[in-house]
Amino acid sequence: MGRYFHSEVDIMSPWWQVLSAFWQRYPNPYSSHVLTEDVLYREITSSNHLLSRRLLTKTNRLPRWAECVFPAHMARAVYILEDSIIDPHTHTLITKTWNLNHTTLMTVVERCMFEEDSGQPSWTRLRREAWVSSGVYGLTRPIQEFGLARLRSNQAKSMKGLEYALSRIQSEASPHRHGDQGEPTEKPKPLPQQATPTTSQKPQQYV
Repeated sequence: MGRYFHSEVDIMSPWWQVLSAFWQRYPNPYSSHVLTEDVLYREITSSNHLLSRRLLTKTNRLPRWAECVFPAHMARAVYILEDSIIDPHTHTLITKTWNLNHTTLMTVVERCMFEEDSGQPSWTRLRREAWVSSGVYGLTRPIQEFGLARLRSNQAKSMKGLEYALSRIQSEASPHRHGDQGEPTEKPKPLPQQATPTTSQKPQQYV
């Protein structure tokens, strides 16, 4: 049985701003472990939902005790797949990420929801869930504990990176946005309509 992680945090920025920061957070001073990010698939549905799939490459340094157990030539890069759905009507962004390699050693599945705070529209609530599991017989528990600790550490870096992106966006915002209700002075322009991919091209969505 794997380990479960859950957290909730209030971000003192409006949802539309957090959404922009989410897509602009790499690179940042706290993301040196993130090597690459590539968009594999993107579609605007008939209900105006934006579906995206991205591939991220991150470093994966093992703890010292694990370096004595696993081969020295074992790849230190982890490939992460990220699915996301943006609903502009309900002001929600839902993401789900999971690793593609090293799955026997450890699998980490993470689900995040960025949602406009109904009580304070100028704030955003982030709900995060994660599941850590391992298939290494005899080392399952320490590997899962390590994975959970690494997850918490990366979560802290992720929040700092998001705050860094938010600060850049806010510094570029018009200075006369005082007393607003969390809405931008200039509404974001709608995304251009994209051609709908064929059935063979459309990936399975997991969120």
